[in-house]
Amino acid sequence: MTSFTHFNEQGRAKMVDITEKSDTVRTAIAKTSIVVNKMIYEQIVNNEVSKGDVLAVSQVAGIMAAKKTSELIPMCHPLALKGVDISFSWAVGDEYVLHISVSVKTKGSTGVEMEALTAASVCVLTVYDMCKAVDKGMVIGPTYLEEKTGGKNGDFHRELKGK
Repeated sequence: MTSFTHFNEQGRAKMVDITEKSDTVRTAIAKTSIVVNKMIYEQIVNNEVSKGDVLAVSQVAGIMAAKKTSELIPMCHPLALKGVDISFSWAVGDEYVLHISVSVKTKGSTGVEMEALTAASVCVLTVYDMCKAVDKGMVIGPTYLEEKTGGKNGDFHRELKGK
């Protein structure tokens, strides 16, 4: 029978006790994207969005979100993050797609997947917020964990379709 570690003896949610877990280096990379129209694309790359530098604000928002993940997701442990790196790239063709990649690192007894996913989500939501006056039809996603390293469950690397 499977033991559900996030429930106490009364069947109620609890934060998992990680005191016996070893400290190891743990990393996670999360990705997301947003499809925008040509006008938004041009305003972002030319830094002409009325609310300011979209990518700079989004990057700071993502870093702040990673640091506050345990305040947003009830069962997440507060972590001492060792690094958060966010990068942006454009794919321009029939659509204008902004790709966001977030890498989070710590040395501790639990992983940083939720921190990376939270940072990616807040990054992309910040882009939406700063550009919604131009067009509310932007499409967000998918948002996903690409990889994680460290911990007793080992590494995870998402298999890309077509490979």
